[in-house]
Amino acid sequence: MQGPKGTYDVLPDAQPLRRRIITAAEQLFETAGYGRINTPAFEDTDLFVRGVGTSSDIVRKEMYTFEDKGGRSLTLKPEGTAPVVRSYVQHGMHRLPQPVKLWYYERMYRFERPQAGRYREHYQLGCEAIGSTEPALDAELIVMLSRLYQSLGVPEVKLRLSSMGDDTCRPAYIEKLSNYLMSISEGLCRECRERARLNPLRVFDCKDEQCLALLRSAPQLVDNLCDACQQHFQNVRSLLDALGIVYRVDGTLVRGFDYYTRTTFEYECARLGAQKGIGGGGRYDNLVAEMGGRPAPAAGFGTGMERIVLALQSEGARPEPTGVEVYFMILDERARSAGMAALDQVRGLGIAADIEYAGRKATGQMKQAARLGARYAVILGEEELSAGVATVRDMHTRGQEQVDLDAVVEFLAGKLRE
Repeated sequence: MQGPKGTYDVLPDAQPLRRRIITAAEQLFETAGYGRINTPAFEDTDLFVRGVGTSSDIVRKEMYTFEDKGGRSLTLKPEGTAPVVRSYVQHGMHRLPQPVKLWYYERMYRFERPQAGRYREHYQLGCEAIGSTEPALDAELIVMLSRLYQSLGVPEVKLRLSSMGDDTCRPAYIEKLSNYLMSISEGLCRECRERARLNPLRVFDCKDEQCLALLRSAPQLVDNLCDACQQHFQNVRSLLDALGIVYRVDGTLVRGFDYYTRTTFEYECARLGAQKGIGGGGRYDNLVAEMGGRPAPAAGFGTGMERIVLALQSEGARPEPTGVEVYFMILDERARSAGMAALDQVRGLGIAADIEYAGRKATGQMKQAARLGARYAVILGEEELSAGVATVRDMHTRGQEQVDLDAVVEFLAGKLRE
């Protein structure tokens, strides 16, 4: 029996790589003052309709929305920012020292065509910083995500950077863009014509080659910023330049959410093929107020766990078998209780250990110790039981020695500390 289409099981041998990614992210984020937050798997549907935007593909096509037994419309969260902002407002975090810095590792859900790196249920790492207009905060987030990819060894990562402007300059630009789109509407695909009607900025999300060719001559928001937005963008760029972050300004970068203002960015990894976007984000200065909170500027990013894993696997990362350091072989069931007691003590010292449970013969148990990658096999049989000892076999050198049963835990701990 298979799981639902577009979902997948994370098997034990895939966990070490994912754990390494999460550990690296946690260390990096918390070093920068970000505290972990968890939000529910589902929220009121209106949260995403208001936050993400009715013109976005997520709200129009990709949300898993259902009615609960109380008649309320609920949605499995398709992205992480809106729930974090809701939590910020609900819990009165505006009373905390600003900016409030939060990070998360959560499951997200989107109904879309499953393919490599794109699943209907996926995992996302993200950071949100709420309560500051400083361009330095934008730069911090961009740099932090760059450092995460660098620390993990993600290959061939490039940064696209842009600005979405604000309520001062965007309306005039949208009018200019709308006029241009009307002039080329006959050449646009049906989806782009619909996007042009709902939110002209969304046309830049199109992947159709004919549309892309027509859009190359379209006016770009990054060239039509007001003085304040232009200065903000220049300050972000200056900070990135000073920190050695290489980027390409791309005026077609609008991201998939309606809440962005000013800085937007996206990291791409060439190893991922068509789905090369590996992570990105930007500033969303109006979202807190739109959620009913006291106005507070904010910025953040998200990066997909699956995209990172695929990129690392392209560089040679492979699944790792679940391993142990010590394996207890039981060749006489009368030695089981002594073996279990020693096993419990060894695990209590933080040493990964296991014991024979399948009733294998001696040869089979030795093979199992090797399969698990054990450094030492502890043999407990009739001979050992009679002598009150354990035979400890070094699985690397194949040498072995007998150790008093009462001292075997201390012996193993000393060996593994060498």
